[in-house]
Amino acid sequence: MRHGKKVNHLGRKSQHRVLMMRNMGSSLIMHKRIKTTVAKAKALRRFIEPLITRAKVNSTHNRRMCFRNLQQKEAVAELFTDVAAKVGDRPGGYTRIVRIGTRYGDNAEMCIIELVDYNEVYTTERKASTGKKKTRRRRGGGSKAAAASTAAAATATEAVEETVVEEVQETATEAVEEVQETVEEVQQTTEETGEETAAEVEEPAKDATTEEEPPAADVEEPTEEES
Repeated sequence: MRHGKKVNHLGRKSQHRVLMMRNMGSSLIMHKRIKTTVAKAKALRRFIEPLITRAKVNSTHNRRMCFRNLQQKEAVAELFTDVAAKVGDRPGGYTRIVRIGTRYGDNAEMCIIELVDYNEVYTTERKASTGKKKTRRRRGGGSKAAAASTAAAATATEAVEETVVEEVQETATEAVEEVQETVEEVQQTTEETGEETAAEVEEPAKDATTEEEPPAADVEEPTEEES
């Protein structure tokens, strides 16, 4: 019984195990997820994550060290270009193991191991790194933090209320201006229509007064002979 057992040999010789880790690591880098047993996935995590950490610094030494472990040029190129750019802000934990049940033949526990940043289902938007050093807070500062949070919330609510009141005032003034404009337009139209109707009424009256009287019938004056 080995009490100090730290490495799972996976029932293989050392050379066989190293070659298996190389193949699985290269497949994970190229395809971003692979299906395997939980035991192999845990062993692969310890093999691949130090290589991803090295890939953050693109130097000749780091490339040679990764190539010594992977022995595939395509996988090394993919690791230092695409994968390194994707995990540049992550401080660790580049892989995720998702258990999917047991295998039919030998009832081995199966899982999917994948690169965390390439799964759009679980990935959430991370805040951009500010470069500030993170520090731990003691329990004594909890009351101060709570007071600061409440003060910030109060200021935020006040700002929101002020903006809402300003928006309501602006909309009210705009509505009043629109109503005044419509009333002025209606008055102008009514005045114009009243002037037109008065002009139409005056014109026929003038026509009636200016009509020429019909000419009187010609009456023949009596001549001297007739008289």
